[in-house]
Formats: sequence, C-alpha cells, structure tokens
Amino acid sequence: MELRTSFVAKSSIEPFYTGGDVSISGDLLATTLSDRVILTNLTTGKRLNVIEGDTELITALELSPSGTHLVTCSRSLQMHIYKLAASDSGDENEPLKVTKVKTVKAHESPIMVVTIDPTSSLIATGGAEGAVKVWDLNGGYATHNFRGHGGIISALKFWGQQGTTEWKLASGSDDCKVRLWDLVKSKCLAVLDNHVSIVRGLDFSPDGKTLISGGRDKVVSVWNANNGKLINTLPVSEVLETVGFVSLGDKLGFFTGGETGLVRIRSLTGELLFSQPDGNKVQLDEEVSINSIIVHDSYLYTVLSDQLITQLSIPDLEIVSRIAGNHGEIIDMCFLDDDYTKLAIATNSPEIRILSLNNPLECSILSGHTDIVISIDRSFDGKWLASAGKDNQARLWYDGKLHSVYSGHAGSIGAVALPRTPPSNDDSSVPPEFVITGSQDLTVKKWNPRSKTNAHSAVYTRKAHDKDINAIDVSPDDRLFATASQDRTAKIWDVETGETVGILRGHKRGVWTVKFSQWDKTVATGSGDKTIRLWNLNDYTCIRTFEGHTNSVLKLSYLTHGKQLVSAGGDGLVKVWEVSSGECTTTLDNHEDKVWSVAVGTRKAATPDKEDDEDGGIILSGGGDSIITVWEDISEEERVRKAEESAELVEKEQELSNYIRKGNWAKAFALALSLDHPFRLLKLLQEVHSKQEPESITGLVAVDTIIADLDHDSLVRLLQRVRDWNTNSRTSPVAQVVLHAILRYHSAEELGNITGVPKIIDSLIPYSERHYARIDDLLAESSVLEYALREMSLLRG
Repeated sequence: MELRTSFVAKSSIEPFYTGGDVSISGDLLATTLSDRVILTNLTTGKRLNVIEGDTELITALELSPSGTHLVTCSRSLQMHIYKLAASDSGDENEPLKVTKVKTVKAHESPIMVVTIDPTSSLIATGGAEGAVKVWDLNGGYATHNFRGHGGIISALKFWGQQGTTEWKLASGSDDCKVRLWDLVKSKCLAVLDNHVSIVRGLDFSPDGKTLISGGRDKVVSVWNANNGKLINTLPVSEVLETVGFVSLGDKLGFFTGGETGLVRIRSLTGELLFSQPDGNKVQLDEEVSINSIIVHDSYLYTVLSDQLITQLSIPDLEIVSRIAGNHGEIIDMCFLDDDYTKLAIATNSPEIRILSLNNPLECSILSGHTDIVISIDRSFDGKWLASAGKDNQARLWYDGKLHSVYSGHAGSIGAVALPRTPPSNDDSSVPPEFVITGSQDLTVKKWNPRSKTNAHSAVYTRKAHDKDINAIDVSPDDRLFATASQDRTAKIWDVETGETVGILRGHKRGVWTVKFSQWDKTVATGSGDKTIRLWNLNDYTCIRTFEGHTNSVLKLSYLTHGKQLVSAGGDGLVKVWEVSSGECTTTLDNHEDKVWSVAVGTRKAATPDKEDDEDGGIILSGGGDSIITVWEDISEEERVRKAEESAELVEKEQELSNYIRKGNWAKAFALALSLDHPFRLLKLLQEVHSKQEPESITGLVAVDTIIADLDHDSLVRLLQRVRDWNTNSRTSPVAQVVLHAILRYHSAEELGNITGVPKIIDSLIPYSERHYARIDDLLAESSVLEYALREMSLLRG
C-alpha cells in the first residue's frame, strides 16, 4: 500500500451558535455566533452564508416570516436590515445572496429585543433605555416611538391582520409591567400590572382577543387584549423565560419554558396537559435552562442555555431531533460504525454526543455522567462504547443505551479502554470481556461486564504510576494493555494478571497518549516534550524518535496498515509520519487551538476490484476551538496530477527548446515566462535585446506586444524576475529594458492595483537609483576624458 502524503479538509463541523437569539423561517435557521450571524439550512444542515458583524456583539436578531429579510442589532446601537435571496441556480443548498438594505442607529442604548410582524412589513425594537420603536421593514425608517416603560424592554409581540385597521403591539419590561400599544392611533391602550419580576414572554391568541405574559416571578398572566383586563393568574412553579400559545386541535393552550429546562403545555385555566419527560434528566452542578421557544411547522424548537436546539413534537413533547450549536472543546472522539459516518465525541460537558457526518447539524445525546467526560473508547464493531469522566465513574453503553456503571476510583478517570477482538461467538450483543480504567488516584482497574455476581466490582486494582494516568490502549490480541502517565513513563501490563511486564522510559515530560501497532510488535507514545517515541515490545527499548511538533503530542493513531502514524498536537497541528524513517510526510492545519483527538476511518473503494479496507482514507481531528475537521486522503489523485504535470512539463520543455532552435524568440519568451525559468528567460531577453528592431523597446516588437498583453499574474512573475536581475550590475541592463517596456504599456494606476506589485516596485527603486548614479558618473568621467583628448590634440597641432 502506498503511503498517504496528501489530505484535504473535505468538510468541518464548526460552532454556529454561541448564545443569544435564534430565529427560524421556512427551512432557514439564523443564529448568533459572537458578532456574526450564521444562516443554515434547517433540513440539510448546510451552511448557507455567514454575515459579518460590525465587531460588536449581536444583542438581537429576527428573520421575517416570509424569509426574505433579516434584522440584526448589536451593542454598537446599530440596526442592520438585510435582504435574503436564493441563489440563481435555485438549489436550496447553494449560498444565499445577502444584501444589506439599511443601517440605522436605532436607539440611544443597546437593543435588547427585536420582532417582525406576521405580514413581514414592520419591525419592533426595544432598547435598554425603555423605548419601543416601530420601523418599516422595506424602507428602514421609524414609524412609531413609544415611551412609558421605566426599565429595559425584555419582550415584544405584534398582532395584526392584513387589510384591517386593528394593529397592536405588546411590550414587557423589567419594570414588571406590560403595555399594549395601538399602532393605528399611535397611543398606549393599557398598562397591564400583575407581575413582580421582569416580563420575559408575550403572545397573542390567533384571534387577537387574548394576551398571555410570563416572567421570572413564576406566574403566567392571561389578559383581555381589547381592554387590558386581567382574566387569570396562573402559578407555574418555575422561573420563566418564554411563553406562547399553541394549538391543541380544537382548543388553545400555552407552553412555558424556563429554569427547569423542560417544556410544559397547559390549558388557559392552568391545567397541566403535557410535560416534557424528565426521567432521563441528570442532576448537574450547572442546570440547563430554556432561553426561548420557537413555534414552527407543528413543532416547538427549544433553545437551551447549553447551546442545544431541541425539536419537540406537539402536543406530546417527544424529542424529534437535537441541533448542537456549539460542541465546545472536543476532548475525545471515536467512530461507531463500519461506514465511518457515525461519531461519538466527548466534549467539556457530562454528555456524550453522537453525530452523523452525513448531517452534522443534528446529534443525539448519552446522558448519565454528572461531570465532564474525559475519555471514550469503542468495541471492535462500535456497538459498545465505554466512557469515563471527572465523576469518578466509568460507564458502558450498548447501541446508545446504558449497560452498566463502574464506581470505585477515588479520583477522576482519565482513560478507559475496551478489547480489540470480537467475542468468540461473533455476537456483538455479548458485552466486552473486560473494561480497563485509569484514574487520578494513580491506579488501574479491570472490570468484567459479563460477570453476573460481581459486575460492578473490579477484577483487580493496581497501583500503576506516580502521577495522573492520561491514556490506556489495549494490544490487538487483548493480552496486553499500555498506560501513559504524567510521571513521564508508559507501562505495559498483562491484561489477565494485571502485572507490569515492561516500563518505557525516555520522555522528558508527561506522556499524554499511547497506541499499539496492529501490525508490528511496537507501541508509540506522545509526550509533553513535543516528541513521539516508537518502542520495541520485545525488549521495551526506544526504536525511533519523531520530532516536529512545537507543543505537546496529545493523541496518536496508526494508518496505512501501520506504515504511518498520525499525531495531534497542542500546537494546533495534525501531522502524518512515516514509521520506518520518522519523517513527517504531511502537516494538516485547520485548528486555532490544541488538537486533543484524532480518529482514523476508511474511505470505501470507488470500484469493487480496488482494495477496500485501506485505513486512513479519512482522518478526523477535534480540538479546543470546537471544530471537528474531516480530512480526506487525496494522495492518489495528487500522484496522478503530478505525473500529468510532469509529462506536460517535459512537453513544454521540448517545445521551448524547439522555439529557441528555430529562433522564434517571442514564443520562446512567452513559454519561458509561463514555465517560470529565470535563467532561460534572462538569456532569451539578452538575445532579444541584441536584435534592436526599430520602434522596439526590448529588441523585438513581438516581445513588446506580449509584455503589453500580459495578465496580472504574469506581470507579477515578470516583475519578480526583473527585481532579482536588477540587483546585479551584469544583468541590470536587461532588467531596466524590461522594466521600461512594462511601464510603457501598463499604467501606474493599473500596476498599483495589482496585489504585490507596489512592494516589488519599492524594492526596485534603490538599485535603479544606484545604477543611474553609476552611469551618470561614467558619463561625467567620459566627458573629462574627451576634454583631455581634445586638449592633447591641440598641443600636438
């Protein structure tokens, strides 16, 4: 098998939501990512556009119901209105056309909330100074300016119907009051006072006759929207962040969401009709709450404080799908299927997330750990998954369901490993033969998931290292396992007895990762000393040291049947190494923080007769920047391309030789320039300069014409050669002639607008001035000589 030397970032799973407003219209999802807005196709997960902000954090955004406009507001006090249009091809996955229509300074303080009316005609904004303004969506001008609230505007809601004169706007504030505004008469209809804390949610019934409001006082108020009279006060026993009406067949109910992180649907009399199941909810140090709920296409989309967006069915509130806006720091990951499309990741959270590379927008979650999951490992077929975390527990999962929990360590479990071979009866439903865990309590434990009597007791416990255990790996035959520790050593153990069989010493810093080769009796380690070491399992000596990372080596994996190693570093780089030589064959760079994990997968063969099980066709890397990059091997394509380029180069070289032999200097010049042969180009121009055709600058009119017609890339290439020749007095005459031709046929304005040319011109000036001074001195000296000769001739006469 040929070595893999070229990879390309085929795709990446990147954060698209970091908190704040979320808006949905049709298949379009708009989310805030710091000072940017990300537009995503809700169905396919395809990113459609990224709208750069004004460098200030976005405080509010809203898509129009028609999906044709987007409104964003930021801490700069600016409101931006964008027009959205599909691509010319009509493909829903093609980038959207985004045009900024208007930018206005909307308020005297940051805009905290924005909403658009159902007809996509009006915008309402609420500022921190307590003002409510209404704007024309298409024109971007203000139509109303309402004042009366004594605090920050926290909620807004329109009601109106096309062709009627009844248009209302409700606003809520941290002054605990709700105000009803008549948009036709531009006045306040009523002040609704029943809350004792900030109002966070408002909604009108479809007929506009009823208004509900909810706040952090754990109360929902039901109002008559015509006269502002209170109809009912409903206690809900939780701090609310959002409320809204929902249709339940022939009757109307309302949903609530807040601090519990669970959605509930009640009748207008307060009867609890439906509640999101909380049986799987795990008690965590930091509870997840609901920030907002969006009603869309017979579903509720809940926006959670952990940046998950959950799609719920109406009315039973079953989870249909989850959308992960930001996975956070990717600590560990592994594939879960033979197609290498299903991925398990451990992030800086207690949950394990399961992703599909075919639709990375959605994810499923394995909940159970009560603190951050640090390490995960899969069985030979990916049906079984082991996880370990800071809650001092390891868990074993089968096909997404919890099988068993292993407790006994006195510290965080930093490493977990499963067997590498299938069970003897080839039944994937049979639990793995063992689970190995390593902890900050400096011990390793072996667990037996198949035991009926002592399933949750360790088979053995061994004092393993003097410092934290960072990684564990099991040998391909399941007879040995290796541990890597901060005490700068790695150790080899017998799986059956738990006895040490070898110690690997040599690293100068803690060892972060260890990996057995499946094809040789070797094991590789990566360390904080920035090196990788390859060890012989016969005598436990170091065979080879790999150097190249500029920070700790955090993860290792083999590929190409053990001929190559892939490493992830604290320097943000992924490197691929040739095992036999220790040379780095390629470096992959797409991360801005530590790369904690890598996973190697197989790219399926395009044709049945081609070898199919070629490991390393796909490499995944995940890091502290929350990005998972999918690297695809293109080594074969690169080899074919280089072979074609080499053949083409040989043909052009022969063609160039033929032009020179025939004295076709113009074509030879053009070809030498395209091939970027500086020496041959210089010789050609010297030959051309000797021709001295009338009206020619370079010596041949045909060459002048070629210079006049050069594109920008060729001009830059020629100017770079001129710059180099101009530094030498022997080649400077040709450089000056070519420079003369370039300046004659290309204006200063044109040259100044070409990237890189001004810098080249700056470097040409000093040497050109020096050559000019030298020639000027020669002219002066020749005049003196001429004068002396003339005087001598007079004396002789």
